[in-house]
Amino acid sequence: MWLTILLGVLVVIALFLVALYNGLVRLKLTVDEAASDIETFLKQRYDMIPNLVEIVKGYAKHEKEIFENVAELRSKAMGAGSLDEKMALEGELTKGIAKIFAIAEAYPELKANENFMQLQSNLKDLEDNIQKSRRFYNGTVRDFNTKIAIFPNNLLAGMLGFKSMPFFEASEEEQKNVEIKF
Repeated sequence: MWLTILLGVLVVIALFLVALYNGLVRLKLTVDEAASDIETFLKQRYDMIPNLVEIVKGYAKHEKEIFENVAELRSKAMGAGSLDEKMALEGELTKGIAKIFAIAEAYPELKANENFMQLQSNLKDLEDNIQKSRRFYNGTVRDFNTKIAIFPNNLLAGMLGFKSMPFFEASEEEQKNVEIKF
């Protein structure tokens, strides 16, 4: 009788551990997938930036410093090692792109350029997709971090090697309005 009860308790504990582990793995894979989606959209944006810079550069030759800064930020962001580093650089790069669009406002002939208009439209769509992907990523990170933080999962998640993931947050610099001086 006692042996049956003990065996039943052990089976319940084993099933709980398997379910917890599988749930954590499933959530971790969803977080990784969401991060990969962001990477895909960022790569597309990185590929568009040189074209945008070249088109605007032809009209606004005296804004060389901004173009060089955006090109440097693009290179750094593409080579970023950690997610935290990438998040910080992405905020700066977004500001740089906003500056380029602000410069373009001063050149009516540039705003009428078909290639520029197409790039601007594509970048706007891409920025929307990046924002959606960031929200999805943050939602999955929230779910994952919550699952490993609640009791009794927190006791087991650490032993199983699961650690909380960082949120993709806008930096203080990214939240400020872009200031353009001519």
